[in-house]
Amino acid sequence: MSDIGEIRMQVMWNRLISVVEEQALTLLRTAFSTSVRESGDLSAGVFNPRGEMLAQAVTGTPGHVNTMAEAVLQFMNEIPREEMYEGDTYVTNDPWQGTGHLHDITMVSPSFLNGELVAFFACTAHVVDVGGRGFGADGKSVYEEGIQIPIMKFAEKGVVNRDLVKILRCNVREPNQVVGDFYSLAACNEVGHRRLVGMMTEIGLASLDGLGAFIFSRTHNAMLERIKALPKGTWSNELVTDGYDDPVKLAAAVSVHEDHLNVDFSGSAPMSRWGINVPVIYTKAYACYALKCVVAPDIPNNAASLAFFTVSSPVNILNAARPAPVSLRHVIGHMVPDLVLGAMAQALPGKILAEGAAALWNIHISARPVAGSAGRRAEVLMFNSGGMGARPELDGLSATAFPSGVHTMPIEATEHTGPIVIWRKELRPGSGGDGEFRGGLGQVLEISALDGHEFDFSAMFDRVKHPAKGRNGGKDGQAGVVKLDDGTLMRPKGWQHVPAGRRLILELPGGGGYGDPARRSAEARAQDQSRGYVTEDGK
Repeated sequence: MSDIGEIRMQVMWNRLISVVEEQALTLLRTAFSTSVRESGDLSAGVFNPRGEMLAQAVTGTPGHVNTMAEAVLQFMNEIPREEMYEGDTYVTNDPWQGTGHLHDITMVSPSFLNGELVAFFACTAHVVDVGGRGFGADGKSVYEEGIQIPIMKFAEKGVVNRDLVKILRCNVREPNQVVGDFYSLAACNEVGHRRLVGMMTEIGLASLDGLGAFIFSRTHNAMLERIKALPKGTWSNELVTDGYDDPVKLAAAVSVHEDHLNVDFSGSAPMSRWGINVPVIYTKAYACYALKCVVAPDIPNNAASLAFFTVSSPVNILNAARPAPVSLRHVIGHMVPDLVLGAMAQALPGKILAEGAAALWNIHISARPVAGSAGRRAEVLMFNSGGMGARPELDGLSATAFPSGVHTMPIEATEHTGPIVIWRKELRPGSGGDGEFRGGLGQVLEISALDGHEFDFSAMFDRVKHPAKGRNGGKDGQAGVVKLDDGTLMRPKGWQHVPAGRRLILELPGGGGYGDPARRSAEARAQDQSRGYVTEDGK
């Protein structure tokens, strides 16, 4: 290919990325749920007619993006090509064919140009409610966790399936928000389609085959070069999480070969009777993310780069089989990167950050007036983040969502959705593990219902009994705490009640430190003190 040809292809590749960015922004701007609109809990991407991901939007979580990369093939297997029409949109929330739990809606739309299928657009988003027991770990099977939507048509030839919409409205607690998000997802794909067709028409492309070959060949060659430079062998790691009522052991063995990396999760705990199980599609999504952060963080994420990573596992908590309860699959799933990175730290000493809080401290609040009082009912979902682990040459980031990458919801947006008050939201001094480089801080939140109201909440917390570990001599981060303002300790998982007049206090865990604390500079310790990052005793 000539230099001019390469430049032209690179320009078109950049144009394609701008198409999916606009696709994602459409979802951000039109979504009804705060988890999508404010936190970016979504993904968007464009695929070739064979279901291979060409490009993804920057906005989005690895759990959504990397599961979406496989989900499109599931849609293609269920809906024959001859039954795909212009104006179609397909939908599912099947945990094993989508993103791992029922709260995530995946939509796929075929894109036609002059009657020929040229691409698919896909997007995912977390909705506020799917019925059932609500967002929590208390279900004993997926059947209790909410409405299940098999792969089906949300719209055919531009006509929305009104029967599906009626069924949705009858099965969820917030029908306007949920149905509104369905339309937002469909609009997201439609915008992507329009921009793609406009681009192809402008450039004079009849298909994306040539551009796709350019994208995949460049990505493949770059990935292969990085993998060849890695040490070869197998390294193992174990990590213990809180679980629901008993600790859960996670185990991984990372094998680096000449042309691919495999992660095997044999030895992990068996499936749980609670909703903390993880379908393997979600486990793979975060295992791939961790490996890519190490191997090739600067190489685009597409079908060619993901093809270098494989996952194997018997049926266990990280490869849960239907009909296991999976509502909180993210809590264990978010631990997978720390698990995998712990193995990679043996292969690449001095290159891998310490463990962090990992799992988001999501809380779902079901607020209502106390008996005999007037008021409003509402379902409120909050995303909160603890501290990241310290890095080999830098302190950990505080109150940062790694590995999920979602944004923290603004207090004002959260309070607007229901009768609750956030009295306090601040960094938690002393929660980051000491070291040459300090772990990131967790945060403290204080939440109550408005006067005349009470609430139940679903706790989805971890690192309460098993804090983030430091690396290379760094100290562990502080464990999390869940309590009421009168000192009553609450459970880290499951639905619980906060009576009127009481406040719920969440003390989020900090990240582990990196390196010997004796090597931390006097200047850095003085800054810790002046910024209030440590307690009075300097810890």
